[in-house]
Amino acid sequence: MSNAEYKRQYVKPGQTLSEWESIEPYCAHLRSANVQTPPQLNEWLLDWSELSACVDEEGTDRYVKMTCQTDSEERKKAFLDFVENVEPKCKPVWHELNRKYVEMRGRVSLPAERFDVFDRSVKSKVGLFRDENVKLQVEESKLEQQYQEVTGAMTVTHEGTEQTLQQVSTHLEKTDRAVREEVWGLVTTRRLTDADRLEKIFDDLFALRHRIALNTDNSDFLGYVFEAKERFDYSAADCVAFHEAVEKACVPLMRAEQERRKELLGVERLRPWDLAVDPKGRSPLTPFGDPKELVEKCGRIFDRLDADLAEQFRDMANDGWLDLESRKGKAPGGYQSTYHEQRRPFIFMNAVGLQRDVRTLIHEAGHAFHAFASRDEPLIHYRSAPMEFSEVASMGMEMFAYEYFDEFYSGEELVRAKRQQLEGIVSLFPWVATIDAFQHWMYTHPEHTREERRATWLSLLERFGGIEDWSGFEEARGRSWQRQLHLFEVPFYYIEYGIAQLGALQLWLNAKKDLPGTLRLYREAMALGGSRPLPDLFEAAGIRFDFSTETLAPLMEAVQAELATLAE
Repeated sequence: MSNAEYKRQYVKPGQTLSEWESIEPYCAHLRSANVQTPPQLNEWLLDWSELSACVDEEGTDRYVKMTCQTDSEERKKAFLDFVENVEPKCKPVWHELNRKYVEMRGRVSLPAERFDVFDRSVKSKVGLFRDENVKLQVEESKLEQQYQEVTGAMTVTHEGTEQTLQQVSTHLEKTDRAVREEVWGLVTTRRLTDADRLEKIFDDLFALRHRIALNTDNSDFLGYVFEAKERFDYSAADCVAFHEAVEKACVPLMRAEQERRKELLGVERLRPWDLAVDPKGRSPLTPFGDPKELVEKCGRIFDRLDADLAEQFRDMANDGWLDLESRKGKAPGGYQSTYHEQRRPFIFMNAVGLQRDVRTLIHEAGHAFHAFASRDEPLIHYRSAPMEFSEVASMGMEMFAYEYFDEFYSGEELVRAKRQQLEGIVSLFPWVATIDAFQHWMYTHPEHTREERRATWLSLLERFGGIEDWSGFEEARGRSWQRQLHLFEVPFYYIEYGIAQLGALQLWLNAKKDLPGTLRLYREAMALGGSRPLPDLFEAAGIRFDFSTETLAPLMEAVQAELATLAE
């Protein structure tokens, strides 16, 4: 796929913006520009957008390389050099440019429909910026990198072989309960080995974040985050209402499904190592043998959905924009990141041959399709949508693909794969509510102790958790929040998954009635990027932006009805 249409117009072609000295002259030009007319302001915005894309791409590339090989000192140094020596110098300048834009908009007219969303975003950034927070955010990034380094180094030895936690977790689907218990114990013990270290990293992050909030005249980090994440279209109270809706509409269904699992397994107590195994004692699903096969089969699913999407996916695979296999030294988890100058998405994950890997690649492909859909948007600020809708793009793609799992399975295995996905959705909502409620409590109780934090976490597990018995592993249960990387790296970025799953389920039900029409609206909404308010993006996709019990309960009823049709 050619990027010829995205040639540089402002930044010198071929110049690498890896050091502040190469970036500063462009910033100086933008700061001193004499803008008097709408065309001049449009051109100024495009120049700023191009510069932002070039700088952002340099940082993205260093982050990607670091996460692909966390044990590389060279890559770690390159990433930290950018975090410590480039980003801190850019942030005050971006603030100056934001202020200049607000001043210019006061006397230069631009179409409101086009710029209202951008205007409110810039005004919010101007109001929130503080010079003293720049250094604190550098320290925050360095601590987040430490978390990556600690978790990326976690391995265990099983059957004489050193394996990552992702690799060894495949054994949690083994039918031999003793093997599952052994592996779960190995992973849990390994996590506990670094638990105090991770707790210290989090304590330091928490203290930094509270200081950042106080510096912006917010009483706590919760208030700061709602401003920083530009959550203009919903409030903290709406999140609390979502927690309550999940407790009413999802938790009983999740626990009922777990009771069914316990009965099918024939065990007196459901244990943490019993949650991934097939309840009828069948061997784990093996959807693919290696990443190449995973890519081929996902490609066929996209063929059946939309030829353009399939072509985009294959271009990524053929051009080296996928890093899928799990290996020692690679950061855990999965993500999609966009190289904004090239306007190309990159997918990172840790595939080990499980059904969850299928879902992960399809999920991240949904993000990639979103990046492709909005890539022609001239302003970088509009090429990304709010995360609440960005996750609709990925989770919606999961639900579209759900209907085509026959590319991986047939017969009984197909039913199993579909049940796994729906059961995963049922359990996702309570987990999202747990993580979000945990953060709400922590950041509004800035003086809390580790013991109080653990007690609150355990109380939330009682409220939203399943029926599994952790007897003998009380310490591990109290520390189990540490496995959620979002708490360390992207605080408060988790409610988005719950909001987006509501949108994705609506897309799924719409697609059952009219797949071509639903896909058309889905792609049209993605093409809007972030140029419209959040409720408008949902409406463009043909779905409601609402996460109350009124919306959630009927969707859970639809999932429950679908589960009933998947008799095993």
